[in-house]
Amino acid sequence: MTLSATVAPHLPYLRRFARALTGSQASGDTYVAAMLESLIADPDILKSATNPKIELYRTLSRLWGSIALNGPGESAQPGWEATVQGRLANIPGPARQVFLLSAVEGFERHAIAEIMQRSEQEVETLFEDANRQISEMIASDILIIEDEPLIALDIEDTITSLGHRSVGIARTRKEAVRLAREKHPQLVLSDIQLADGSSGIDAVNDILGSFDVPVIFITAFPERLLTGERPEPAFLITKPFSPDMVKALIAQALFFDLRSKKAA
Repeated sequence: MTLSATVAPHLPYLRRFARALTGSQASGDTYVAAMLESLIADPDILKSATNPKIELYRTLSRLWGSIALNGPGESAQPGWEATVQGRLANIPGPARQVFLLSAVEGFERHAIAEIMQRSEQEVETLFEDANRQISEMIASDILIIEDEPLIALDIEDTITSLGHRSVGIARTRKEAVRLAREKHPQLVLSDIQLADGSSGIDAVNDILGSFDVPVIFITAFPERLLTGERPEPAFLITKPFSPDMVKALIAQALFFDLRSKKAA
């Protein structure tokens, strides 16, 4: 199998992980590009790997932990995300990394230990540290933009079980903008395709035209969104989702936003 054929199925998820880890599309994609360059320079990295997926994440994690990369400016980003990179020092990096690998990427503890080249006991301790930090998050008002009623209710049950409040469920772009302007949520969870045939991305752009708010997109097809060809979300939940995945990304998005506001 060629290098491109081995890497291609994992690339959207590597982008998702890197973006959540750094809090930025540009920086996350820059690390993924550096990972690809290292694989091209030394293709034996994957040829000798017993599990290419683990090796890809290990290579990316090794780069993130050893070099500092700056992606290009993202002037089109919402204000909350533009300040994310300057706030990352406030979050313990290894703990954030372990939590994302587990809750978002779905790795078992032994695989995370292999990726991070740490013992399973160290990984468990880091995961508990991340959980403690997340539990200290302030409960927030969340707007759900989702046109499928059962999925919307499932999301609402998940966020309320985590201590957050739902300010409403919108099924269309127009309804989403109206609710956002009325309720001023502290976070938006948005599907990509809405009931009226419009895009959740368009709805979010309309909302961000009125005020800054962190956004997490929800999609069953992340590979269609995480292409690196246009401005894309740093935070992305894939369907079917788990409560741990929702918890991880909500905590990430709110933490970045709260720290940004405190520093303003």
